[in-house]
Amino acid sequence: MEKKYSTLKEFYPFYLEEHQNHTCRILHFVGTGLVLLILVGGIVSGKYGWLFTIPVVGYGFAWVGHFFFEKNKPATFNYPLYSLASDFLLFFDLLTGKEHFKKNAKNL
Repeated sequence: MEKKYSTLKEFYPFYLEEHQNHTCRILHFVGTGLVLLILVGGIVSGKYGWLFTIPVVGYGFAWVGHFFFEKNKPATFNYPLYSLASDFLLFFDLLTGKEHFKKNAKNL
């Protein structure tokens, strides 16, 4: 039976366990970075139509990482809001060095 998470603080360690693959983490980082660029670029330029590409870009990179490299089901299917928040936490944790782009046994 799957554990039910009631807080982001509880959920984030699970999220990190589901994101151990090096390539998956890179794809998440790139996708989230592009989402932020599209968001800022669309607002600053007044090209609000760009904002409609955000889910495709964000989920596209992440789901390729899960289905082809991590080989697991994205957490967003069961925990959409915690997963979205965790995507940004992981992005900033990778950016600041709190988390790392791991190479481990799953990559061999």
